[in-house]
Amino acid sequence: MILRRERPGDEAAIAAVHAAAFARPESPGDEAPEVELVTQLRASDAWIPALSIVALADDAIVGHVLCTRATIADRYAVLGLGPLGVAPAHQRAGTGQALVHAVLAAADALDEPLVVLLGSPDYYGRWFGFVPASAHGIEPPEEWYGAAFQVRALTTATGTERGKFAYAPAFAVVS
Repeated sequence: MILRRERPGDEAAIAAVHAAAFARPESPGDEAPEVELVTQLRASDAWIPALSIVALADDAIVGHVLCTRATIADRYAVLGLGPLGVAPAHQRAGTGQALVHAVLAAADALDEPLVVLLGSPDYYGRWFGFVPASAHGIEPPEEWYGAAFQVRALTTATGTERGKFAYAPAFAVVS
């Protein structure tokens, strides 16, 4: 497996990965919202090209993750992680873990302070050091996020990044 930044021309393969990863059996034929979300994020001011990473196997894109610009208390620039998608044939083989480790390392190298996500506390806590965002005084955009709303402090985090979190506007548009 090779990890690298997204390049021009990768868009269709990335869309195919997310379409397969997030396919909903109860709605065959409906495009997964994550496909449109990535498209909208890519076209927005929240897009950070260095934080869109793909995984390749046999020269084909089989996974994708990205972090985009988000804010805390409309004041602190932080990152929101997601979506993370892995083609079904490559799931449970370490591809997703490799992608998350890569995007966290890239974010840290860019001196980003925090990465926030909505995901499994067991998975993201165990493998990547995420903790409940509430432990850092960070409030979710929606109360129902509960324990799945997590944060990972990076090297430049100061601990002053407290308040209500807001994803890039594309997250509110695409559902």
